[in-house]
Amino acid sequence: MAFEVRMDWHRTFAAPIRRTHHMQPAHISTSHFFTVDVEEYFQVQALESVVSREEWLSRPSRVGRSIDGLLAALDRRGVRGTFFVLGWLAEHRQDVVLAIAAAGHEIASHGYWHQRVTALDPNAFREDVRTSKDALEDLIGTAVVGYRAPSFSIIPGCEWAFDVLLEEGYRYDSSLFPIRRAGYGYPGAPRVPHLILRPGGQLAEFPLATTSLLNYPIPAAGGGYLRQFPLAVIRRAFREATDRCVPATFYIHPWEIDPGQPRLPVSSLTRIRHYRGLETTLARIERLLDEFRFGPIAPYLAHLEASASTLAAEGAA
Repeated sequence: MAFEVRMDWHRTFAAPIRRTHHMQPAHISTSHFFTVDVEEYFQVQALESVVSREEWLSRPSRVGRSIDGLLAALDRRGVRGTFFVLGWLAEHRQDVVLAIAAAGHEIASHGYWHQRVTALDPNAFREDVRTSKDALEDLIGTAVVGYRAPSFSIIPGCEWAFDVLLEEGYRYDSSLFPIRRAGYGYPGAPRVPHLILRPGGQLAEFPLATTSLLNYPIPAAGGGYLRQFPLAVIRRAFREATDRCVPATFYIHPWEIDPGQPRLPVSSLTRIRHYRGLETTLARIERLLDEFRFGPIAPYLAHLEASASTLAAEGAA
């Protein structure tokens, strides 16, 4: 089985873009990717056992105030980012999505119902990403080209999802977390932006940021890791990427800066994972924004594709 997985990597991935002279010049600070997975606090996978989909509309909405806080923090620093938005929000929280777009940020898709890819077959996945893309584009009036799977749930064995994304008009994905972890992770995936080669074309991939401990990859992209780990771990990942002149991807959820959200009856472990550190998340985000340069993903696509073409030409020479 290990041999089959390793062979699949060689068939699927183009050479990652690693060479410094194809990135920003060394004397210019690298711009990393600031991304937000936009969902209500009650739409989190960890809470699905206590909040059904049928209850979503009856729950008090809190995503707007959290988005306002993030937009203000970004605007004070002149930073624009990529917001992966649920299609459900495009239909039921239109003001929130329009506020993000009006502030100059990129809108990308987080699916419609916040379902793990591992819980869907290709037809159901296609319906989810198509419905989400249509809802977002109809609302904001511009093309949606990026996708992130809920819970980073494109894992080994789900490569068919890349084919569906290409067929549905997406140009990039940001779902791969190159770590080993129960529930998600794609161990061995390139840790830098790269192209995924499929029969139907190429899909750009922007993996989540990691660092290493004793040569073992450690998740350090933000989210729960920002709340649970020492801030130094997250800073280390982005400092290492900056030193290599390679952009790294940060992520956060709006509910992670909302310590006033209702506490739901979940297990002790889920309570720690979901609620610990909410009071300090925004301050930690602002420290990262002050130390590192950030921007959205979509403008980097042309650079990534051009760098891949240059490397291919050099290899053929």
